[in-house]
Amino acid sequence: MVLLVKTSNNGSNPTNGVAVPASSKPSPGTAETLVVDDPRTVRMGTLVSLIVGSCVGAGIFALPQNVASVASPGAAMIGWAITGVGMLCIAFVFQALATRKPHLDSGVYAYVRAGLGDFIGFASAWGYWLGTIIAQVGYATLFFSSLGFFLPIFDGSRPLVQAFAASLLTWVIFTVLSRGVRQAAILNVVATVAKILPIIAFLVLVAFVGFNPEVFTADFWGHAATFGENQDQSATLMDQVKGMMLFTVWAFIGVEGASTYSKRARHRKDISIATFIGFVVVFVLLMAVSFLSFGVVSREELAAMGDNSMGSVLQAAVGDWGAGLISIGLCISVLGAYVSWQMLCAEPITLMAQDGLLPKIIGKTNALGAPVVSQLCSAVVIQAFIVVFYLNESTYTTMVQLATSLYLLPYVFSALYLLFLSTRGEGIAHPDAGRKFDLSGPKVSSSTNTIHLVLGLVAFLYSLWLLYAAELKFVLLGTLLVLPGLIIYVITRMRAGGRIFNLFEWIIAALITACAFYTLYGILTGSVSL
Repeated sequence: MVLLVKTSNNGSNPTNGVAVPASSKPSPGTAETLVVDDPRTVRMGTLVSLIVGSCVGAGIFALPQNVASVASPGAAMIGWAITGVGMLCIAFVFQALATRKPHLDSGVYAYVRAGLGDFIGFASAWGYWLGTIIAQVGYATLFFSSLGFFLPIFDGSRPLVQAFAASLLTWVIFTVLSRGVRQAAILNVVATVAKILPIIAFLVLVAFVGFNPEVFTADFWGHAATFGENQDQSATLMDQVKGMMLFTVWAFIGVEGASTYSKRARHRKDISIATFIGFVVVFVLLMAVSFLSFGVVSREELAAMGDNSMGSVLQAAVGDWGAGLISIGLCISVLGAYVSWQMLCAEPITLMAQDGLLPKIIGKTNALGAPVVSQLCSAVVIQAFIVVFYLNESTYTTMVQLATSLYLLPYVFSALYLLFLSTRGEGIAHPDAGRKFDLSGPKVSSSTNTIHLVLGLVAFLYSLWLLYAAELKFVLLGTLLVLPGLIIYVITRMRAGGRIFNLFEWIIAALITACAFYTLYGILTGSVSL
C-alpha cells in the first residue's frame, strides 16, 4: 500500500533529507519531462507490477468471510460491479490530479489542501493517518490469528496474549525505524511474493479441485439467508449490497497510490494504460477469491470462518496443508506490510507539522534522518488502540469497517477537487493554503477536461454512496476520532497568529464537533459501541 509521501516542499529542499536544487524541479505550469533512457524510469510492465503490489494487501486473505457475512453470491456480484466502476474512477481521479498538478507531490493530502483549504486538507490527512493506525492494529490481529495455526497460544482463546504480542511487535518496529531504517526493499519483495503465490495457488486449486457449482448457486440471491453479526437478521438485496461496500473498498485501499508512480513512467501514455491494467488485475484477483469461495462451502459456513478465511476455504478444498500454505503466506505478507505501514503512517502528521498545521516538533527528525517524533506519536496511538480494541473485544472486521470509514473523506474531497478544476479551473482553497498552487500546472484539452469532469463526478457520487452504505456508527466514531485533531489544529493556528477558519471550514468544523459530541453521548449511554 502507498500512503502520503512528500518528496519536495514547494521549491525548497525535499523533506526526505536529500538536497536537490530548486532549479532541478519542473516549473509550475509545466509537466515533468519523461526521458526514455533515464534509468530512474520504468517500463509499463514494471509500472503495472508496482500498482498491483501496492493494491493487493493482506485484506484479501480475510475477504471470503468478510463478504459472505453480509452478502449472498448474487448480491456480491452486484456489489463488485459497483465497486469496479467506482474504484476505477477513483484511481483515475488521482491519476488526473497527478497530471494536472504534478508539483503537488504529497499525495492525497496535497490535493485536498490545495483544492479545499488548510482545515479540510488537515481533516482528511488526520483521518487517513488514523485509518492507517487502525489498519495496523487490524493487521496485527490478522497476523497473530494466522500464527495460531502453528502456535496454539495465538488461537484466539487468549486475547490478552495477542494484545501483548501486538504491543511488543509495535515497539520493536518503532525502535528499528527510529534508527533511520527508511528502506525495506528486500522485505517488501519477500512480502509481495509471499502474498501473490498463495493467492495464485488458492485460485488454481479451488477452481479445479474444490469448486462445486451446486454449492455456489444454492440460495444465490440470499432470499432464505440470515446475516448480521450473529447471522440472525434477514436482509434485502440492497441491504446486502450496501453491507459489503466497506469490505470491497478496504480490499482496494492503496489504489490512490497508483498516481505516485506516474513520475516513474517511461512514456506519459503508459500511465493511464498501466493504471487500467493494474486495476483490472487487482479487480479480477479480488473478485475471483470472493466468488470461488462461495463454491466450496455454504455461505453460512463461510460467514462463520475466522480472520484467515482464505486458508479455511482451501483447507475445506484440499485438506490441512492448504490452510498451512495460506497461513505461511499471510504471516509473511502481513509482517512485511506491518513494517512498511508503521514506517509510512508517520508521514501524514510529519507533512502537516512541516506545513504548520500541527506543532513543528512533530515534524522533527533525529540525527539519522528519521522523523522520530511522528513515529513515536504513531506508535503511542497504535498502542492506545490495541488497548481499546482489546477491552472492547473488537474483531478484525470491526477494525476494517472503522478504518475504511476514515479513508472515505480523502476520496470524497479529492474527487470534489477534480470537479472544481474541471468546471471552474481552481479549488476553493483558503488563501494561506493551496490557492497559490491552484492556477499552476499544465493545461489540458477540452476533451480531456470533459473526461476528467465525468471521472470526478462518478468518483464523487460513488464516495458519497460509500458514506451512505457505511454503518452509521462507524461514520460517527470517525468524527469523534477527528475531534482531538481539530483541537490541536485550532491551538496550532492560534499560536501562529493566522486565520483559523473561513466560512466553509467553520461549517465543516461545527458539523464534525456536533457529530463527535453526539457520538460521545451515545458511548456514555451505551447506544454507540465498538
